[in-house]
Amino acid sequence: MSRFPAEFIQAIPKTDLHLHLDGSLRIGTLIDLAREAGIALPAQDEKGLRERVFKDKYQNLEEYLQGFALTTAVMQSEKALFRVSYELMMDNAAEGVRYIEVRFAPQLLMSNSLSFHQVMGAVDNGLRQACDELNATRNPDEPAYNYGIIACAMRFFTGDFSPWYRDFSRAHAFSTPTEIIRAASLELAKGVIRLRAETPIQIVGFDIAGAENGFPAIEHAESYALIQKGMLGKTVHAGEAFGPKSILQAVAKLRTDRIGHGLRLFDEDMIEPQKVADRTAYIESLVNYIADRRIAIEVCLTSNMQTSPEIGELPKHALRKMLEHNLAVTLCTDNRLVSNTSVCQEYALALDNFEINAKCLRNIVLCGFKRSFYYRPYREKRALV
Repeated sequence: MSRFPAEFIQAIPKTDLHLHLDGSLRIGTLIDLAREAGIALPAQDEKGLRERVFKDKYQNLEEYLQGFALTTAVMQSEKALFRVSYELMMDNAAEGVRYIEVRFAPQLLMSNSLSFHQVMGAVDNGLRQACDELNATRNPDEPAYNYGIIACAMRFFTGDFSPWYRDFSRAHAFSTPTEIIRAASLELAKGVIRLRAETPIQIVGFDIAGAENGFPAIEHAESYALIQKGMLGKTVHAGEAFGPKSILQAVAKLRTDRIGHGLRLFDEDMIEPQKVADRTAYIESLVNYIADRRIAIEVCLTSNMQTSPEIGELPKHALRKMLEHNLAVTLCTDNRLVSNTSVCQEYALALDNFEINAKCLRNIVLCGFKRSFYYRPYREKRALV
């Protein structure tokens, strides 16, 4: 067991940099919003939903993702988005989390009655009100509560994903599926840059999420070049369901600042031997490249074990090798509802299953603050660190 008491883990200031809004609703809120919107759920109480949808263990990634159809369905109004965002900030603050970066795909929530600006504004308003209330009563000697918003483009989608995706696909009827995905990503990047420049909405970064295998990051290169030009933070879901090649694309082609998951970073078996003669050297070079540039890895232990049960026991998770190679890592929840976890729980799992001394723990905590895409000027971020 860890030599760090639960009370200590609860008390220290923490971050969550990999936190999906649509995967982190309170289950009671999901039930309330579904009832208000007239949306049928597989069960009408928490116990039933935990048994049928939001489980502790899943068979595979496909089963894990089923719950998102329910959460996004109830998040189709400004009122719902405000509530979910407000509660998410409050839930994090209750366990000592001072800074969060909330990510979601706006295009999954947009429709004829809900614009990009309205979606982003509603989320920002909810987070902002929660922070204002928390900071009004906090001890002035303690770090302030704050947040950033990361917009996610989808590696893959069809017109069935949302009304916006349906209309966008129809408007590009003579384009290939890859061209449509690329165009939607670029449209989102343009919107993010515009909103950041013209509004006080705290947009801090850009991400790509969704099916990884078969939908390479390179298709989003133009979007990331635009985000780079707009001087926003860049993170990429990579190495969650595909191998080191996916991570290399993220760091070399998209020039990402952070990597979401990175679970398969050390998996030689996921490298085609006919294309790479020395797979061990390939991984070593990639790891050194990431380490030298302090590209942070957003580690999500519970989520990874649920979507990749073949890993077996938690001590076999790639976090062990990440720590051995002195990589910059920060512990995250991914999806508080879908994974039934919290930031404190992720820290407890790490401390109970890996060799983490006080210095290492300090580095993990600080990495979350140092590698954040903090909205305020750097001098304020430096003071916070």
